[in-house]
Amino acid sequence: MSFWALLYLLWVAWLGNWWWALGLIVIFDHHITRKVKWLFWKKDYKEGEKHNVWLDWLDAIIFATVVVTFINIFFFQAFKIPSSSMESSLYTGDHLFVSKLAYGPKVPQTPLTVPFTHNVIFGKESYSTLIQNDYRRLKGRGHVKRGDYVVFNFPNGDTVLTRYPADDYYAWVRNAGRDYTIENGGPVKVRPVDKEDHYVKRCVAVPGDTLTVRDGLVWIDGKQQEVYPGVQLSYTVVTSGQRINPRTLEKLGLNTAELAFNPNLPGYPAMPLTAAMLDEVKGMSSVVSVEPNLDVYPPDFPDTYLSIFPFTEDSKWTRDNFGPLWIPSKGATVSLSAENLPLYERIITSYEGHQLSTGPDGEIFIDGEKVSTYTFGQDYYFMMGDNRHNSLDSRYWGFVPEDHVVGKPSIIWLSTDRNRKFPNNIRWRRFFKIV
Repeated sequence: MSFWALLYLLWVAWLGNWWWALGLIVIFDHHITRKVKWLFWKKDYKEGEKHNVWLDWLDAIIFATVVVTFINIFFFQAFKIPSSSMESSLYTGDHLFVSKLAYGPKVPQTPLTVPFTHNVIFGKESYSTLIQNDYRRLKGRGHVKRGDYVVFNFPNGDTVLTRYPADDYYAWVRNAGRDYTIENGGPVKVRPVDKEDHYVKRCVAVPGDTLTVRDGLVWIDGKQQEVYPGVQLSYTVVTSGQRINPRTLEKLGLNTAELAFNPNLPGYPAMPLTAAMLDEVKGMSSVVSVEPNLDVYPPDFPDTYLSIFPFTEDSKWTRDNFGPLWIPSKGATVSLSAENLPLYERIITSYEGHQLSTGPDGEIFIDGEKVSTYTFGQDYYFMMGDNRHNSLDSRYWGFVPEDHVVGKPSIIWLSTDRNRKFPNNIRWRRFFKIV
């Protein structure tokens, strides 16, 4: 009993809410006084009595549900990579365990949730907003650093189109208008922060950094950052007329399902290659030339200035040439103007909950008060996918607030290729790979 009481007290101290210490009464009664049958569903069998299989299964299911839910909230959560935005670092079909301890687990803000679901079950919301807690993060092993893979709640996922739940509602509105968006994609659903869809990207800039992307490469505070082995840029690969053997491309690590050969080129107009892949492709006898696909203003189709953050024509940014952009940090104060307001508008209104308006002469009002500066209430990050030309990331929707950070991928426990049939679809070399 002493061991369990001590372990429970340590958890209460970590949780930082001493009201939970009342749970010691339950532990004491369960081990010592035995006045209350806390496991009311569990049958106590007499010696020789035949077991009720259904009750035994119920006991096992309830025990597993409680234990797994506790682990998911405070320690690890399973996550599957849904897209190719992180290739060739993390692959579509990678099944990960995400460590909540890396940055500290968030206390559930929407605790009334169907076990083993995130936000949807049978096409319906799997949670209730009857109880909503304020954001609070427990102490973790560290903080988000540049270069980390990070799982986070999609910042634009607070509003979801019912008919197109995977699409970005705000991108629809910018390009087609709100009325058209609601009529053709709605109605809309509003989700709390912790029930927004999960994304995984690489953190390329942390609070206080000034980020610039030049020809697809990241620079921080005027210094070029490490080009990680899995980072892919897009290239036009011209061949002598024939396709490159698909097996050769697969051995390179390319996702051949997303490669298109254009016989009129002839070649591949958009082949994503890492630095190592690039050297190998250049050395192939059938390859005539390899040129990078780099966007200069105006952005290449389908991008427009309405696609690239901060969605103003004056910025003249593209996915490959972006910034300079300062990343907001908690407690820092910036001067506000009509020119830089688009950078911070969503932070002020959606992430930090203020009312924002502007006057006829360019005056800025926050919560009804005229202001010329703003002080940030939390830290922000800039995330990018390693597959730089096939990733909807911070270049398309802006900053990731600290309260959206979920955890850090720690291990790949299974990886499957959806373009192949079993058992060839299993990527055996990625089993239990440390991330």
